[in-house]
Amino acid sequence: MTELRTSMNEALAHIRTHTKATPRVGIILGTGLGGLVDEINVDTVLDYGDIPHFPVSTVESHDGKLIFGTLNGISVVAMQGRFHYYEGYSLKQVTFPVRVMHALGVRDLLISNAAGGMNPTFRRGDIMVIWDHINLIGDNPLIGPNDDELGPRFPDMSEAYSESYIALAEEVALEERIPLKKGVFVAVAGPNLETRAEYRFLRGIGADVVGMSTVPENIVAVHMGMRVLAFSIITDECFPDALEPVDVPAIIKTANETEPKLRALMKGVVARLEG
Repeated sequence: MTELRTSMNEALAHIRTHTKATPRVGIILGTGLGGLVDEINVDTVLDYGDIPHFPVSTVESHDGKLIFGTLNGISVVAMQGRFHYYEGYSLKQVTFPVRVMHALGVRDLLISNAAGGMNPTFRRGDIMVIWDHINLIGDNPLIGPNDDELGPRFPDMSEAYSESYIALAEEVALEERIPLKKGVFVAVAGPNLETRAEYRFLRGIGADVVGMSTVPENIVAVHMGMRVLAFSIITDECFPDALEPVDVPAIIKTANETEPKLRALMKGVVARLEG
């Protein structure tokens, strides 16, 4: 048995001493986006620090709790806070909870993040559904020996984000009268925000928004055959010729203000996910 599988089994064994839930849907809540937890009919809450091999969140607004319950009648497990490469964790550590979610029974993964908008038609407070990504973190969670029982050595990424779920999100957004952008997310290592020249470069290679998360979790989910839907809240406008300083409190404030719209989107999607 691989070291990864052993760690997964130890984490799973601990979780099973607290809940027998078999969630269908996994949810990763990003910076300032933990409010969806208020909509979950909560059964069990576990601190990351108590789960074997789970990293611990070190970033402001990431509570560090694994929450089991139901959302719109669907069994879910939600990460209230995630991990990042810039915290010093390896991408295998960053994505370990996704592995554990899959072992629990999760087949659909919903991800949210806060991101900087580079598309000139985007504005602070907009929501974008991710239809593709670019990985510029400089690492990949699949590097190293592959466990063939978890997924293939060379996973296909031609549909990294489920097209049918993107269409479903657009349908829910229309019904809820929530404007929804669609575009490409580029992931960078961070933790510094980007320079003017970097924003020009990232926009030039086809990215609409930039952030420091999501892509590693997506890669691991796709590796295991999970369907993924992801959203970005545009928390700052990254236009090189009109760039203004921004700080984390301002980013969190925008995320918090926009979160109710994202919450409505995610609730609506979960209620209609395929069996």
